[in-house]
Amino acid sequence: MNKKTIHTDEAPQAIGTYSQAVEHQGLVFISGQIPLDPGDMEIVPGGIEAQIRRVFDNLSAVCKAAGGSLDEIVKLTIFLTDLGAFPQVNTIMGQYFNEPYPARAALEVSALPKGVEVEMDAIMGVHQG
Repeated sequence: MNKKTIHTDEAPQAIGTYSQAVEHQGLVFISGQIPLDPGDMEIVPGGIEAQIRRVFDNLSAVCKAAGGSLDEIVKLTIFLTDLGAFPQVNTIMGQYFNEPYPARAALEVSALPKGVEVEMDAIMGVHQG
């Protein structure tokens, strides 16, 4: 199996035994991103909206390192500790993504790493050349 790991200092470093992303057969599988500032690896202050923005920024950085952008994401999964924040996700997502939007799932979970309120993972298509 040919797989290539993706790494960037513009997104938080892996805090476990995983890669930020792995490219395989024209797809990039992006690990769950939480609202850590890649500079100091601390949770961003400012509540759920700031956390959502930081997660999209982190996803964007990994996409860029893989040679793409958020617009190449074909599947996005959103994990929230309170599904009541879903309207904020929709509003902010509209500021980061262009149509056609990716397929998406949103789930409420009981807890996320480091006590954050949101985590997202994604699958991005890459141009085969």
